[in-house]
Amino acid sequence: MNKEIISTPRAPQAIGTYSQAIKVGDTVYLSGQIPLDPESMQVVDGDIAVQIRRVFDNLKAVTEAAGGDFSDIVKLNVFLTDLSNFPTVNEIMAEYFSQPYPARAAIGVAALPKGVGVEMDGVMVLRNEYY
Repeated sequence: MNKEIISTPRAPQAIGTYSQAIKVGDTVYLSGQIPLDPESMQVVDGDIAVQIRRVFDNLKAVTEAAGGDFSDIVKLNVFLTDLSNFPTVNEIMAEYFSQPYPARAAIGVAALPKGVGVEMDGVMVLRNEYY
């Protein structure tokens, strides 16, 4: 198996023992993104909507570095410390994705790194000339 590390300065650098993404064949496994500003490496200021948009922007940067875009995401996992924010995720997600939407899970968690309210990861399958 040949694993390719995907990395971009347009998304927060890994703050632990992981890569922003790993590509194996046409599949890209996107690590969890939290609402860190990639330049300052600080959590963005603002409400949960601001945090959600920053997470989507971070994921977008990594998908583009891997040679794809949001239409290539086949599975998205959303982790929220407050599931009452799920309608906000849906509203903002509609700004970034179009149909067919990826398969998705929304999971309520007790806490996330740096005390943020949202984290997302996913799986992307890159298109090639055969499909």
